[in-house]
Amino acid sequence: MISDDDVDRALDWLVSNGKKAAQARANRVYVEEYRKTLKAQLMAQGALEGAGSLGAQEVYAYAHPDYRAHLEAIKQAVEADEEARWNQVAAQARIEAWRTMSSNQRAIGKVG
Repeated sequence: MISDDDVDRALDWLVSNGKKAAQARANRVYVEEYRKTLKAQLMAQGALEGAGSLGAQEVYAYAHPDYRAHLEAIKQAVEADEEARWNQVAAQARIEAWRTMSSNQRAIGKVG
């Protein structure tokens, strides 16, 4: 059974964590998009260091420690974004379950 207090806590969580969830999404989008910039910069650096073909420049970029470190940043940003999203889904599900139970109790009360 979902209590009124459970619903109040779910609503409070949704209200108080909106900014945090938005920031997590913004961070995720930023690091995913920045990956392209970093790859281009590393490919250019590879060209300066003698990686002549585009394929060699790309290999240089993907193998670079900065690129691998950025992949870790993407992983962390995705995790934070997904955690915020699933917490939001859980809060909304609690509210919806409470709504359904309340509606059913009212319907039973009218019949009895």
